[in-house]
Amino acid sequence: MSVPPSAVPLTEATEFLKEHPEVQFVDLLIADMNGVVRGKRIERTSLPKVFEKGINLPASLFALDITGSTVESTGLGLDIGDADRVCYPIPDTIAMEPWQKRPTAQLLMTMHEMEGDPFFADPREVLRQVVQKFTDIGLSIVAAFELEFYLIDQENVNGRPQPPRSPISGKRPQSVQVYSIDDLDEYADCLQDIIDGARAQGIPADAIVKESAPAQFEVNLHHVNDALKACDYAVLLKRLIKNVAYDHEMDSTFMAKPYPGQAGNGLHVHVSLLDKDGKNIFTSEDPEQNAALRHAIGGVLETLPASMAFLCPNVNSYRRFGSAFFVPNAPSWGLDNRTVALRVPTGAPEAVRLEHRVAGADANPYLLLAAVLAGVHHGLTNKVEPGAPIEGNAYEQLEQSLPNNLRDALRELDDSDVMNKYISPEYIDIFVACKEHELQEFEYSISDLEYNWYLHTV
Repeated sequence: MSVPPSAVPLTEATEFLKEHPEVQFVDLLIADMNGVVRGKRIERTSLPKVFEKGINLPASLFALDITGSTVESTGLGLDIGDADRVCYPIPDTIAMEPWQKRPTAQLLMTMHEMEGDPFFADPREVLRQVVQKFTDIGLSIVAAFELEFYLIDQENVNGRPQPPRSPISGKRPQSVQVYSIDDLDEYADCLQDIIDGARAQGIPADAIVKESAPAQFEVNLHHVNDALKACDYAVLLKRLIKNVAYDHEMDSTFMAKPYPGQAGNGLHVHVSLLDKDGKNIFTSEDPEQNAALRHAIGGVLETLPASMAFLCPNVNSYRRFGSAFFVPNAPSWGLDNRTVALRVPTGAPEAVRLEHRVAGADANPYLLLAAVLAGVHHGLTNKVEPGAPIEGNAYEQLEQSLPNNLRDALRELDDSDVMNKYISPEYIDIFVACKEHELQEFEYSISDLEYNWYLHTV
């Protein structure tokens, strides 16, 4: 039994309230299995008590499907009386919410058993357990995310999204125009407020680029030497983007594939490892000759099929894939090659790293990074060789071999001995139960296309 982690200094709460006498409310946030932020809103006077004693939330928070309904087959709902667990603050995550009209702050939380042990079904805890395996061998993790999203109109057309009108020209964008500065100008106020809001919240967002579709953008997060914090930043950035866009009378979406025929939203993650002296173990003039880098790549490629359910966790996730949209569909790697699953950016030897390019923006960052790091650790400890790097267009050289639908991805995860060594089988059972429930609901629904094809035809 561990001591309850109320060791987050109470001074953090009192100093924040002293610094922000205007604050009226505090949102207590925790990311569920789908990366959806849930929690409670409290008055400012209750904040010290939260730091001292935590707050109670039901364990079923981590058994919610994408609609927010409890999936009873997980065993975390009525089977345990929908019982509470206790959530404690994550240090150094309290910040103001710049989009709120009433001064409101936010604070990230993590769930624990009542006796104090971390709760196994919290995705942040899933990641922490994988990170601990690196700590045990004297390595620390440097990670950074690149997050793609669409700005969309608040009004849909026949239930479908459409690009928002430009605040400058009043026109809806129609063309791709990747890396266009003019398109950044069209939505400059909103995009600048995102960067300013990130800066105000301590989120290290350092660049926005125009992506490969109308009103699609990418925000780059600066790398940090803390895998958990890198994921915290990604979760908070998504929330910030949604709320800032709404303030500008637009919506945003991180749905993997919102438009047929246009690029999907990806969530790329960059990873390197530091030794006890703070040196990047992937440092090399010739990355192919670095054994640690090769083995890390080999492990990630070997575990990629079993990781797909975490990287692409929804039915819609698999609509992203295709050579036209730079979404790799086979285990592959290469040097400075954007057609492969694992890209090794070339440049300064000390900046050599892995760029994992498979996951969608609909992935839970904690589970995504847990899966990637499981592969890295597996490769390092078993000296898995990755084979030769791909040169040129990987889509022309490799057949699609990764799971291309959620059902197959769930089977691969459930059957993987390697992933079960890194991620608790008990957690995998809960994840699979939730996703199979969503898949069943999806398959029982009748689409508009089915009515168009069959209603008056057969």
